[in-house]
Amino acid sequence: MTNKLQVSKRELRPRSLRTKLRNEGKALGVVYGYKVDSTPIVFDEMDLRKILRDHGDNALIELHYDGNKINTLVHGSETDPFTNFYQHVEFMAVKMDEETEVEADIVLVGDAKGVKEGGYLAQSLYKVTVAATPANIPERIELDVSELGIGDSVTVADLPEDKSYTIVSEPDMHIASVNEPVAEVEDEESEEGSTEGEASEASSEEAEESNEDKE
Repeated sequence: MTNKLQVSKRELRPRSLRTKLRNEGKALGVVYGYKVDSTPIVFDEMDLRKILRDHGDNALIELHYDGNKINTLVHGSETDPFTNFYQHVEFMAVKMDEETEVEADIVLVGDAKGVKEGGYLAQSLYKVTVAATPANIPERIELDVSELGIGDSVTVADLPEDKSYTIVSEPDMHIASVNEPVAEVEDEESEEGSTEGEASEASSEEAEESNEDKE
């Protein structure tokens, strides 16, 4: 499916024009890259929001303006910290038969055995770098963790293989693990502390008895 976005070239001056456009629900942007000179553009912010919401940040977007059709990927964006409105977006024009590197989300699926046994699943890596042609860039890569027991972990090497893209990230990068229940760890530490305390007490009593014998 092609994600079409209607855009228009925009003037860079006056600066007050930017505020006017944003007040009208327009987002500003620029397109550059393969066979495209850097061109400032403007478009309906909600149109882009819908595309990214439905197809993810790696969606292939076909820009339409002045009779041109340009295949692009969102290369960067700035949003309002309060409203999340897209204030400025960079579109990179791409060659459809040439691979590009992007980040894809890692999504854990399934209920880990170790969690059912009382452990907890901790994820430390949420994105992985992949190389693919624009039409084959994955929105997400799912990793089944159903068989993970307490103490087990998964790395990038455990991600499923797919002919449509190549995983570029280092295979030994840690993704997630099932850790022991916090309560049990605390209990063990408490028991160790108690044992050490008892040993210290016993040692102290022995020292006192030895001093009394000497006297």
